[in-house]
Amino acid sequence: MMQSFDITIIGGGMVGLTLAAALKDADLRIAVIEGYEPEKELSELADVRVSALSRASEQILKNVGAWSGIEQRRASPYSAMEVWEQDSFARIEFNSTYLGQPNLGHIVENRVIQLALLEKIVAQENVSLFMPAKCNTLAIGESEAWLTLDTGQSLTTKLVVGADGANSWVRQQADIPLTHWDYGHSALVANIQTVESHEKVARQVFTPLGPLAFLPLSDENLSSIVWSTEPNRASQLLSMSEDEFNKQLSAEFDMRLGKCKLIGERQAFPLKMRYARDFALDRIALVGDAAHTIHPLAGQGVNLGLLDAASLAQEVIRLWNTGEDIGKRSNLRTYERWRKAEAAKVIAAMQGFKDLFEGNNPAKKLIRGIGMTLASRLPGAKDEVMKRALGLKGNLPELAMREHYFSCSNVDN
Repeated sequence: MMQSFDITIIGGGMVGLTLAAALKDADLRIAVIEGYEPEKELSELADVRVSALSRASEQILKNVGAWSGIEQRRASPYSAMEVWEQDSFARIEFNSTYLGQPNLGHIVENRVIQLALLEKIVAQENVSLFMPAKCNTLAIGESEAWLTLDTGQSLTTKLVVGADGANSWVRQQADIPLTHWDYGHSALVANIQTVESHEKVARQVFTPLGPLAFLPLSDENLSSIVWSTEPNRASQLLSMSEDEFNKQLSAEFDMRLGKCKLIGERQAFPLKMRYARDFALDRIALVGDAAHTIHPLAGQGVNLGLLDAASLAQEVIRLWNTGEDIGKRSNLRTYERWRKAEAAKVIAAMQGFKDLFEGNNPAKKLIRGIGMTLASRLPGAKDEVMKRALGLKGNLPELAMREHYFSCSNVDN
């Protein structure tokens, strides 16, 4: 039996589900296809895969009704940030009180975000959830696309959205080329117990071997780490004994919170920059990691993806309300130009940071020290950096800017 939809979202992770939830009040028929069903029960120890959600992302998740579900499960606000370079005077601090904000963001497990969104989606009348299910084939026609699933079901849809991650099946089926490069790093993630309290401060140290971030969790002595380092070293860190790992980590972090102790598992994954040549084609749009991936040193990857979802929802509703074809490439150009420009800015900034802090050259260390000192002391410079990181500035979708976002029956062009 063939089922017909207006939008079919391939990928039921954080970004794909945010897009579906953002369309909750539209009279669009939406399908969400996801290959894996997340475990609903949370363990006492946080998952090792977490995201640092910005204020803009918090606002998006509030507006789609998922934020309360996140807070009921587990979310860790942080009120300050410290960044420094090892063996250097380079240092900068940020504080939420100084900016007049309740906090600088929240550290939240990816699965918690997904579960809170799923809770809203299953109650959403205009969404059909295919989970677990995977796509077998995709065919693009002039006015619709056809999909077959491994469950034997067949779908037609006006627009297919690839929200299926860095190795996107949708992007591959559409033969969309990538600009990409290897950062030469792997990111090791784990939960770490420290002797001293983190005091709700996110910390990041730049070392000659790569950046190391400690992200505060709900327990005052527990942090989630993202340790970016050369792949062979990351493999060694994964395989070494816990005692040796703890010693290496404590030293790398300058003993900032006393001795470190690994709690639970360690995972590592390669870091690559990806930037799709097209974010939209006829009948296809890409969001999140399917469109772009960046270095995690500033924690902007998921935030960028949630802004993609909110932006695409805004454009789709505008097109739908004016009777335009939501799957036509020419109609999706506003979304594409908007999000390609924003992604390019972040990619360039992350590459600049990585290049600047790479290596142990004395001249570069001096430049880094002077630059961070100036950024800390120049009037307005630090404010500008933090407001952009919080998502309080920039070309934002309406969903990220206010409590009561765009009306599905009256959208400003």
